[in-house]
Amino acid sequence: MNLEILTPEKKLYSGEVYGVQLPGISGLFEVLEKHAPLISALKEGKLKVIKDKSFNDVAFFQIQGGFVEVLNNKVTVLVEGATEA
Repeated sequence: MNLEILTPEKKLYSGEVYGVQLPGISGLFEVLEKHAPLISALKEGKLKVIKDKSFNDVAFFQIQGGFVEVLNNKVTVLVEGATEA
């Protein structure tokens, strides 16, 4: 599945991933391949990018609030600000 993490200033991440864990306003949730369409608000917290099925290759981003859209095996994360953790 394709993941893009975007801020108003720049594209922070773009690439193929196994899954992503996100800080939703009601708690953490995870999106994996072929997830149903979804739009959700995000709160400030840690976003985890899972690059492979073995969970050995991961990346973390500290994000401010924003939104995520999941559609057609593509995850787009729009946040006010973020830094790689």
